[in-house]
Amino acid sequence: MTISVGDKLPKAGFLVFDGSNPYEVTSDEVFGGKKVAVFAMPGAFTRGCSGVHLPSVIASADQLREKGVDDIAVLSVNDPFVMRAWGEATGAIAAGIRMLADADGAFTMALGLGFSAPAIGLLDRARRFSMLVDDGQVTLLNIEPDASIACSTGEALLEQI
Repeated sequence: MTISVGDKLPKAGFLVFDGSNPYEVTSDEVFGGKKVAVFAMPGAFTRGCSGVHLPSVIASADQLREKGVDDIAVLSVNDPFVMRAWGEATGAIAAGIRMLADADGAFTMALGLGFSAPAIGLLDRARRFSMLVDDGQVTLLNIEPDASIACSTGEALLEQI
């Protein structure tokens, strides 16, 4: 079953690398008592994610915060080291965006938003989506219907808030 607007997010752990040690943050720590904009992307350093999707989030970050978003997170089924390197290389970390590694894909699968594309080496990854989460409850959800990058961009979520 796919997560829907109005649903509570499942409990999960995410890995983060702060430059010295990887550590786990829980979904309660990430989403509890806050309004969080989440952008899920299938692959760090991939053409669409690095060239279009993540730049849209970085460009919209300040405006999202002006509209009351407390935190902005990028989620990918990847390891925390790659997520950190990706965030540094793109300027996402400098823009105050949290890079969350759903390392084993458990959170993504619990949302019902996983996919695989073996022909291009993407196995058990997150579909491209964005959501606004208020204290752990999904209030806005945009799931790309295909490989496009349209409804889940930073600008698209910004327009909905």
